[in-house]
Amino acid sequence: MIEPASAATLWAAFCQTLPDAEAVAQLTPDVWPFGDNPPLADELGALVATGIKTATASLSWEFEADAKALPQVGDYSIILDGRGEALCIIQTTEVRVLPYQQVPAEFAYDEGEGDRSLAYWREAHWAYFGRRCAVIGRTPSMEMPVVCERFRLVYPVV
Repeated sequence: MIEPASAATLWAAFCQTLPDAEAVAQLTPDVWPFGDNPPLADELGALVATGIKTATASLSWEFEADAKALPQVGDYSIILDGRGEALCIIQTTEVRVLPYQQVPAEFAYDEGEGDRSLAYWREAHWAYFGRRCAVIGRTPSMEMPVVCERFRLVYPVV
């Protein structure tokens, strides 16, 4: 079952737009907000919904801590806003795991945040990953494994 109700409604509407609607409707998309607080979820969700943000980074360690598989090419995700309401649907197009220090400038640009520079990306993500590491009992390092995921917006809320 897809929760919240707004995500289930959005998923059903999206599936009806596809030629293989019944097959896709059987899939269970991940449902999540970007970031770790409501204002950040709103900010980053808006960048996705407008097509500016086409990539995201997370820690491989978090997937391990939550006993979750890494995203796979073709996976669908329903993105929530800061209130926990469905905002849009994305589909993963690429997944690479890189050490933090090796995340390239092109990826930082595609994340669409701040001035889209690698310097901004490193500063913002060091702070974010530091908060996430504290939650899972890890210590941030230049070698920490970063899941670099690219995606495409497949269904915005209109």
